[in-house]
Amino acid sequence: MEHRSCALILDLGLGKTVTAATAISDQFDHDMVRKVLIIGPKRVVQHTWPSEFEKWDHLNLTYQVIQGNPKQREKLLAGDEQVHMINFENLTWLVNHLGKNWNYDLVLFDESSRMKSPGAKRFRAFRKVRRYVNNVILLTGTPASQSLLDLWSQIWLIDMGVRLGRTYTAFRDRWFATDQWGHTWYPKLGSDDEIQMRISDIAISMSAKDYLQLPDRVDVIDRVTLSRNQMRGYKKLEQELYLNLTDGEVTAVNAAVLAGKCLQYTSGALYHDEKDSWEEVHREKINALDEIIQSADGPVLVAYNFRSDLERLKTAFPEGRTIDSDEVIDEWNRGEVPLLLVHPASAGHGLNLQHGGHRIVWFSLTWSLELYLQLNGRLHRQGQLKPVTIHHLVAEKTIDTLVLNALSNKRSVQDSLIESIRSTK
Repeated sequence: MEHRSCALILDLGLGKTVTAATAISDQFDHDMVRKVLIIGPKRVVQHTWPSEFEKWDHLNLTYQVIQGNPKQREKLLAGDEQVHMINFENLTWLVNHLGKNWNYDLVLFDESSRMKSPGAKRFRAFRKVRRYVNNVILLTGTPASQSLLDLWSQIWLIDMGVRLGRTYTAFRDRWFATDQWGHTWYPKLGSDDEIQMRISDIAISMSAKDYLQLPDRVDVIDRVTLSRNQMRGYKKLEQELYLNLTDGEVTAVNAAVLAGKCLQYTSGALYHDEKDSWEEVHREKINALDEIIQSADGPVLVAYNFRSDLERLKTAFPEGRTIDSDEVIDEWNRGEVPLLLVHPASAGHGLNLQHGGHRIVWFSLTWSLELYLQLNGRLHRQGQLKPVTIHHLVAEKTIDTLVLNALSNKRSVQDSLIESIRSTK
């Protein structure tokens, strides 16, 4: 209430949603706001926020989720509700539709790391209407999971460049230096503290371990051994891609292609070049997952990476469900879904899944530290009553080990991969 434009950088389970909703409700009670817009991941604005508004007696707010096709969204916008909620993907449409008629004086970004790219369409769109907004609130548990460079655009949403500079380039050049290739930027000596000091007046950070008594978390590495022929195929793929990369400079784009191909193989299916088709190369992780499910003492949440993973998992485990509706979330939390198949990009933020199970299996690893942390936090959070076990299916002597090490050390997998290739060269 005293810092009406601010960032709440709170760990998973510390109640960012109800905290912000209470502040919004209080501001309406004191005639401090007229209209509020909440922007977040699709399932968060469709399920989490409405659930919180209905759950707490002190939140007497009217709201509407802006969804559907353009005509349906336009009709919903005409309502006189106090709070509108919309997903990030429709933010650009909303800006273009309202333009100078923008009528939201408080805008809240839930999981504000989705706005970390200054070149993204959604960020550039919101810049056009930022001057019409009195106050901006950011909610996130992972504001800079890859680099402090991620902070600039998020803080700009609050102060339009007052604290960290008016442009991303100025921010980067002032507090960061680059390697000799010009691809990797890292903080200059002392810049971490200086950046934190500059935003300390409008940001609060709280760690769950300081405030919550969370159940134990057990991380398990389930090693998967590929056969001699399977390993020969993997090494051939890896070598050919390495050789292609070593002909020229390694960039983020071709490093991502290399990592993607290798991760596909370790998961068990490889996509054909320039085709939306794939072929299965092994079933070792399917077999390992089956053993975990058979011995599990309750429902299991499985994280996958590729569409081929999902198709193969559905075939191998017909009882597996995906989150294609809010009802599935409720059924999971009632313990009625024995196997839940999720992609970390769609289920990693904002969903409360801690009541349905206490076991996660990473069938295929993600190279995004943010998604990794967020998805694990869906179960390991306040309200979980049992110790949480997190399984990692790791194909030995493959990129899986590199990915897991990078995630454990809170490093960018992409940077680790590029460093590995350069040292090989």
